[in-house]
Amino acid sequence: MINTQHALRRGAKGTKPTLTFPGTEAPEGLQVQVLDAGDGQVVEAGDTIVANYLGRIWGGDVFDNSYDRGQPLNFQVGVGMVIRGWDDGLVGQRVGSRLLLSIPSELGYGDRGVRRPASAAATPSSSSRRSSASCEQTSLSC
Repeated sequence: MINTQHALRRGAKGTKPTLTFPGTEAPEGLQVQVLDAGDGQVVEAGDTIVANYLGRIWGGDVFDNSYDRGQPLNFQVGVGMVIRGWDDGLVGQRVGSRLLLSIPSELGYGDRGVRRPASAAATPSSSSRRSSASCEQTSLSC
């Protein structure tokens, strides 16, 4: 069952998703929604994963994504190399899954806010804003 408070994701697996938001109020806490379950290994803290992602401020703009760069992000998960919302939301998921994470600011960029792309305003956004990310784990290397 899809929680109507979650952002909604459209787009085929492996393609750049679009996110739409059901309203101005984001859900509380970290929300992890499995959109398409993978059948690979379960991701454990310390694993290195390769993931495509799209990050967007709740009800606002896309602030980063790997699809436009044409290269997924390769990182060690569960050890503080990425924001805590990713560490907490990706560990325990199966490789090959497509997920929707709704991340509160305290598990994201906190007081620093999200940096805008160079073509937009160069000031950080408000720390009270929540971000959502659509993430697709494509591989795991241990």
